[in-house]
Amino acid sequence: MKTIELSLIRYKENEFIAVNDTLAVEEPLEISLVYEKEGLLHQKNISITMRTPGNDAPLVVGFLFTEGILTSYEQIENLQQLGENQFLVHIKKGVSLDLSKIERHFYTSSSCGVCGKSSIEAIQTLTQNYQSAARTKVKKEVIIGLNEKVKAKQIIFESTGGLHASALFSIEGICETLSEDVGRHNALDKLIGSQLLINKLPLSNHILFLSGRASFELIQKAAMAEIPIICALGAPSSLAVELAVATNTTLIGFVKAHSFNIYCGKERVE
Repeated sequence: MKTIELSLIRYKENEFIAVNDTLAVEEPLEISLVYEKEGLLHQKNISITMRTPGNDAPLVVGFLFTEGILTSYEQIENLQQLGENQFLVHIKKGVSLDLSKIERHFYTSSSCGVCGKSSIEAIQTLTQNYQSAARTKVKKEVIIGLNEKVKAKQIIFESTGGLHASALFSIEGICETLSEDVGRHNALDKLIGSQLLINKLPLSNHILFLSGRASFELIQKAAMAEIPIICALGAPSSLAVELAVATNTTLIGFVKAHSFNIYCGKERVE
């Protein structure tokens, strides 16, 4: 994960002090598709996302999967990195792409957000992998211990204080992988992409922990990977709760050492 050192002036205890600090780097990443259509090769730029450089390949494939553009890693012929900030994704011959789904990405990731039942219905056309039943259960003691385990593994956050984290836990509370990024959606794409690369999807027997709030977009991405339980350090939005209900996902917020809020899916919590 890329960081930089810089000098700054800190005010503390009634005096100004020159100190050195560490910042997480933020740079654009351009993702383009190279695909065959009617016997001809086409190249299309589909996204420019601001991210923390590092683990870019998982970010790219995770983004393509969670946005519904691709359904498996096997559809990719080759990942080609051009310089530090551009990826060309070569799609195998014979793979049909629905590029209208790219428009949905720009729609849902706008800073003004999305709202209303039409948004839920738009996501449901992509998220076909609903949690069918409350088979996966987690003990309350596991939930309240997640935050401390994540903080212990957030190495870059410890030095910068400027990164979001997405962590994947087993039902027993063992942290299997953690991804960090300046963007909370990027952190989750990196996590899901890392599991896609090693053929570990679906993640139907896991817990997702989010270091911030639980937004609509994060619930959608988790549902694409069939993650049944989402725990967040902060609050969910109202639309995030609606989508969690629609996809039969257990959504838990304000996870602390001795308490948490269950917004839906209580049947999975023992």
